Amino acid sequence: MYEHKSDRLLPRAEFTIRVIWHLSLALLILLFSLGLGVVGYHLTDGLPWLDSLLNASMILGGMGPVDKLVTDSGKLFASFYALYSGIVFIGVAGIVIAPVAHRVLHKLHLEDKNRG
Repeated sequence: MYEHKSDRLLPRAEFTIRVIWHLSLALLILLFSLGLGVVGYHLTDGLPWLDSLLNASMILGGMGPVDKLVTDSGKLFASFYALYSGIVFIGVAGIVIAPVAHRVLHKLHLEDKNRG
C-alpha cells in the first residue's frame, strides 16, 4: 500500500488521493459504528430513534451517555459499546494519521539518504 523507503516520495496529487481514501475509510467505520450504536440503544433499552442517535453519538465521541438506561440489556449494551467505541477511536485515529506520518518519515529517510 505504501511505497518502500528506497522509492521516490509520492507526488502531492497521489498523496492527496491516499489521504482521501484514508479519510473515506475512517468515515465508513464511524458511520457503521454509529449505526450499530443507534440500533443497539433502540433495541436493548427501547429508546426512541433520535435519543438512540444522541446516546450513540455521545459515546462514540467520548462524552458519555445522555439518557439513564433502565434495562439490564441496555446497560450491558452500553458497556460493550463504550469499550468498542474506545477501540474504534484509536483505530480511526491511526487510519487518519497513517498517511501523513508515513510521508513525514519517508521524507526524513530520503533526506538522510541524500546526505550520506
